[in-house]
Amino acid sequence: MEKIKVLVVDDEKTFLETIVERLESRGFDVQGVASGKDCLDLMSMESFAVVVLDLKMATLSGLEVLKEIKKKWPTTQVVMLTGHASAETGIEGLSLGAFDYLIKPAQMEDLVRKIFQAAESRTALLQKRENLVNQ
Repeated sequence: MEKIKVLVVDDEKTFLETIVERLESRGFDVQGVASGKDCLDLMSMESFAVVVLDLKMATLSGLEVLKEIKKKWPTTQVVMLTGHASAETGIEGLSLGAFDYLIKPAQMEDLVRKIFQAAESRTALLQKRENLVNQ
């Protein structure tokens, strides 16, 4: 089975490093970046099944990054993380196309489960697209 390719985006360096390390130890193919711009730049060069995206970042907000991801890479699934908020921001993200959201500090088991669910959703979406093309 191929490893699920995950991109983690968070401007809190220690948190980012910890999440990347913990996901790698669970068998994911993980990269981490510290800004929305870096996320979009990397995604223009590499494909990711799932992006774990912090909503509250310094320059580009997570919601702005989410909009760009869904516009340019609509099959990439996004799991949002927020420590600042609120269900309202998470719900707004869902309306913009995010797969789901978790409130920081999220339990690692919950994050892993969401990543697997998001990757399964992406696979189903890609299969559906392929079936439509082949009809």
